[in-house]
Amino acid sequence: MTAQADMAVGTELQPLVLPPISRTTLALFAGASGDHNPIHVDVDFARAAGMDDVFAHGMLSMAYLGRLLTNFAPQERIRSCHVRFAAITPVHASLTCTGRVSAVNNSLVTVELVTSLPDGTVTLIGEAVVATS
Repeated sequence: MTAQADMAVGTELQPLVLPPISRTTLALFAGASGDHNPIHVDVDFARAAGMDDVFAHGMLSMAYLGRLLTNFAPQERIRSCHVRFAAITPVHASLTCTGRVSAVNNSLVTVELVTSLPDGTVTLIGEAVVATS
């Protein structure tokens, strides 16, 4: 974790701004995660399901939130992380992951987490608990 001041309620984590999610990213994530659901990589399948195009795996967005957290604190200090998937992340979307310290209780810091699209659409909402040491 960075300085003690970064553990105060209201502290904003350094945002993680990601490049657009490409079809290649989706294919590579499918291979790495084992999630080969065709709705994420096959345009014809996605259209047959009523979508305009493929869309990102929810767990890809959650992985980006994990990166935001480990930029804030070492992995071994993360005690929990919970998210709720709120909206689809379209292919070619650029995500921004943000966090804000919402509580400090003894040696534990609670961080509110959000992943959003450039238009403000929130795709994931969550919370993590991080130990200060």
